[in-house]
Amino acid sequence: MTTRGVLYVHSAPRALCPHVEWAVAGVLGVRVTLDWIKQPAAPGTWRAEFSWQGEVGTASKLASALRGWHLLRFEVTAEPCATAEGERYSSTPDLGIFHAVTGMHGDIMIPEDRLRAAVARSARGESELDGEIAKLLGKPWDDELEPFRYAGEGAPVRWLHQVV
Repeated sequence: MTTRGVLYVHSAPRALCPHVEWAVAGVLGVRVTLDWIKQPAAPGTWRAEFSWQGEVGTASKLASALRGWHLLRFEVTAEPCATAEGERYSSTPDLGIFHAVTGMHGDIMIPEDRLRAAVARSARGESELDGEIAKLLGKPWDDELEPFRYAGEGAPVRWLHQVV
């Protein structure tokens, strides 16, 4: 079964750009050359985005290939298909990586056990419930990435297909 999604590289230092392309090419199994444009939200960095199509799990593989590069901000999405829910991965240098399962309309679906754990931490006084829910929804990542998303409006998108 195949799905499709989008990789958004919100900001990367110029020296990291070819490494991002190599990592993505390693996952997709095809040569990747991204159209890099300057990222006005962080002078001295570059951004790129493209749409991909591949097997279910490709979004996870892309996120894993890119995680851990401290100066990289990115998001990977995958659309739901007949055999899998959708996914969203967000990563920032300060927060690390966030993963969410998404439904057919793009809503984040939070598993019952994670909600119960958030309520329990709040009931024990370890945290505030609204803060716990914000983390489950990825709000800290959205807050940090929003200026980079806005700065990227109008960027070109290309389809890349995974070789199976």
